[in-house]
Amino acid sequence: MGLMSESLTQILIPLAALIGIGFALLQWFLVSKVRVSGGSELDSEYNDKLIEEDGQEEGIDSDVVVAKCAEIQKAISEGATSFLFTEYKYLGIFMVVFGAIIFLFLGSVKSFSTESEPCTFNKENICKPALANAFFTTIAFLLGGLTSALSGFLGMKIATYANARTTLEARKSIGKAFTTAFRSGAVMGFLLAANGLLVLYVSINLFKLYYGDDWEGLYESITGYGLGGSSMALFGRVGGGIYTKAADVGADLVGKVERNIPEDDPRNPAVIADNVGDNVGDIAGMGSDLFGSYAESSCAALFVASISSFGSSHDYSAMSYPLIISSMGIVVCLITTLFATNMFEIKKVTEIEPSLKRQLLISTILMTVGIAFVSFFTLPSEFTIFDFGSDKVVKNWHLFFCVSIGLWAGLVIGYTTEYYTSSAYSPVQDVADSCRTGAATNVIFGLALGYKSVIIPIFAIAASIYVSFNLAAMYGIAVAALGMLSTIATGLAIDAYGPISDNAGGIAEMAGMNHSIRERTDALDAAGNTTAAIGKGFAIESAALVSLALFGAYVSRAGIKTVDVLAPKVFIGLIVGAMLPYWFSAMTMKSVGSAALKMVEEVRRQFNTIPGLMEGTAKPDYATCVKISTDASLKEMIPPGALVMLTPLIAGTFFGVETLAGLLAGSLVSGVQVAISASNTGGAWDNAKKYIEAGATEHARTLGPKGSDAHKAAVIGDTVGDPLKDTSGPSLNILIKLMAVESLVFAPFFATHGGLLFKLL
Repeated sequence: MGLMSESLTQILIPLAALIGIGFALLQWFLVSKVRVSGGSELDSEYNDKLIEEDGQEEGIDSDVVVAKCAEIQKAISEGATSFLFTEYKYLGIFMVVFGAIIFLFLGSVKSFSTESEPCTFNKENICKPALANAFFTTIAFLLGGLTSALSGFLGMKIATYANARTTLEARKSIGKAFTTAFRSGAVMGFLLAANGLLVLYVSINLFKLYYGDDWEGLYESITGYGLGGSSMALFGRVGGGIYTKAADVGADLVGKVERNIPEDDPRNPAVIADNVGDNVGDIAGMGSDLFGSYAESSCAALFVASISSFGSSHDYSAMSYPLIISSMGIVVCLITTLFATNMFEIKKVTEIEPSLKRQLLISTILMTVGIAFVSFFTLPSEFTIFDFGSDKVVKNWHLFFCVSIGLWAGLVIGYTTEYYTSSAYSPVQDVADSCRTGAATNVIFGLALGYKSVIIPIFAIAASIYVSFNLAAMYGIAVAALGMLSTIATGLAIDAYGPISDNAGGIAEMAGMNHSIRERTDALDAAGNTTAAIGKGFAIESAALVSLALFGAYVSRAGIKTVDVLAPKVFIGLIVGAMLPYWFSAMTMKSVGSAALKMVEEVRRQFNTIPGLMEGTAKPDYATCVKISTDASLKEMIPPGALVMLTPLIAGTFFGVETLAGLLAGSLVSGVQVAISASNTGGAWDNAKKYIEAGATEHARTLGPKGSDAHKAAVIGDTVGDPLKDTSGPSLNILIKLMAVESLVFAPFFATHGGLLFKLL
């Protein structure tokens, strides 16, 4: 037994979750102290400060600007809320239908029998009936979906609450604007990490009331939680991604290239839809996505542990090791956040990116100490882990290394992503330089950069897989994935900071603020672009480890001793699985293209038919553009979603467990590569464009200014990269882990009734 008692574990996990929620609310309170309203509500000290800052703003009345910011913020918030409500309405129906499928499939394993039966892994023990597993898995699935939707919605709410506040703070100083944007991101990060942990902890304890000593059945049914989280994330990511990119591409192509007006010019009819898209895609979608990874890695680790000595000896503290790691992560991230918001104040634009990078490093170092502490106190000095039918003897320091290597691999991946997507380094500068000879060379250089950026992350993943598997079999890989996600609160704060800053820049432009304010918000946004790429990198790499751990759990549950690549049943699965990411990408890219086509036509129509629009004397019809994005994304998210959800069911039912094992391996291996290269290529093109626009170096000034041929070539590259980095790239990580968790949930059904085609032949 470990040194930590069960009662102490029962107190510490919910306590950490509540601390996380409390800290999120505190950050939200601090952000809310920035007022967004005109007239008398502005306190006098703030008003004086604004007048002093705005001396150069040619007689623009301070109250008018603040009122304009409030109006724009309201429009963005309403657009995002109505889109999410409509999306969740459709997804609610999907969750009920799919929940019924889970219940019917798993219930039919033992013909809906209510008799207790021998356990799957420990035959001498008696476990609860399969019908109970079907019922509780369905409940866990619905809980996971609900938590995922809530995570995305809360994140979106705080982001739309904070964007105008960040704009107004930018008038005081760059440091104040940074703190506001970062605090808002932290609200989302901590709420998500703490809610995920709390709901999982409460679910386990409630399920335990029924399952009692049947830990194998209990943790098998809990895997539904991960499936629910990822199912919502898939549709949120794809739907949000199509929405944001349709608007972005439409706004860029007509506004910047054809009409030569700034990115967020209020005359552009697609500008509100573009800002709404940042929130529904990059905030709500990303939140659901990382929550899904967190839920699945926890479920995979808990399932493997339940069939190991922790489960058979009923060692609750050791069993809860994955949850205690997450609890420690919340505390570590809390300390780390104070470094960014309270200990170091940003005074210059050049300090923004280093400050965000420092967050990653500080949280990783502190977390390593935290992992050592947790591993020593909660785990017995020696125990056995289930390893494909045999038992592997593992020591507690082995698990310390497994979690740590996942954590540090995450840092390596974060820094590599930053190197390939930040305009501070040569790869992006080379892409910008290639714009001198037109869009074609820009596209060639960008694609080459994306392919090259895959190398180091794959080696980092390979090293972490080899070490963790050698030390603690599949459990090692599951906790390595958890290690990578243990600092999720900081990762998400950094990630959400990006779209909030992007929106803040848009609001500054639309409210007619002067050039110096816009320069500050642009600097915040450029750093945010890189951090968003780092966030996507984390999501993709953690998905690789998570899906491998789930793959191991699936193989164990389906009763496969070895997966033989040379067996024809497995090989056909392997080659079809490797094709799936391409099929999925084709669907999502085409969806963005067709939605963007409608948007471009609408924006052109408005510029051509509304008199006085270009002169700024008439208002564009923003609502029609918002509607185009909403309708297109809700319609277009269904086919890619159906592809991912139905493939494992069809493969397992008709071709059997071995073919499905091949399918999962193939999709994992090809999906990770395609996702990393797509995400980094898009990020690099975006920052190459921003590098030319900012004109901060001598080299950048030779390529600019805005409207030059090189700049137009950069805009085209950025437009091509938009669906790569914000739709297909980030959605692919959900494809690989969702198929794996779905296969694990349905494994009992596939093992009993699967392979219909081969049985008939």
